[in-house]
Amino acid sequence: MGSEGPKRVIIHVTGFKKLNGIANNPTETIVSNLKGYIEKKGVCPGISIGSCTVLETAGEYAPPMLYKVLKSAISSDTISGSKEVVWLHMGMIDGSSKFTIERRAVNEATFLCPDELGWQPKTSCSIDAILEFLEKMKCYDAMISDDAGTFMCNYLYYHSFCFAEQKGHKSLFLHVPPFSRINKETHIRGAFASWIVVMFSNESFVNEGDR
Repeated sequence: MGSEGPKRVIIHVTGFKKLNGIANNPTETIVSNLKGYIEKKGVCPGISIGSCTVLETAGEYAPPMLYKVLKSAISSDTISGSKEVVWLHMGMIDGSSKFTIERRAVNEATFLCPDELGWQPKTSCSIDAILEFLEKMKCYDAMISDDAGTFMCNYLYYHSFCFAEQKGHKSLFLHVPPFSRINKETHIRGAFASWIVVMFSNESFVNEGDR
């Protein structure tokens, strides 16, 4: 049959603008500075950063803008299967000092249990492996969550899930602490930006879902 090398992985990243009176959303800063940081530090072989988009924290504007970004990422090489596409969405979780890896999202009907066909929106990224990796790195406190909330983060995650499932992409949402808990320098200088890339450099993170 012949042997095929691993697929290249392209990661598209989104964050949000100001949220609920907090003008300085850390995800806006992270997303705005990520490409520049990666250009300076380099990227793992087989990994590339695609679009980096900051979304309005508003239901009227965020989904249309998200779908525009999602659709723009579809090109002939992704359709042909030569690349693994991962969508990494980030939002701020106020009052927390931990980075939170979100397992699932709910729609308007709140999928607190699978529907009658057994479907429940759930990331296919191996979040247990990602959490274990982060704990070994000892960069930040991290945890897994089954509740992405009921505001824009969950809303966007659900739409991304639906699109990713249709196109054979992967989707993951990460909640990050506010700058009041982890300072700006810590977010930007090195550790966080680097492990965004490193955690996807292991093929199992994007090719194996939770069992």
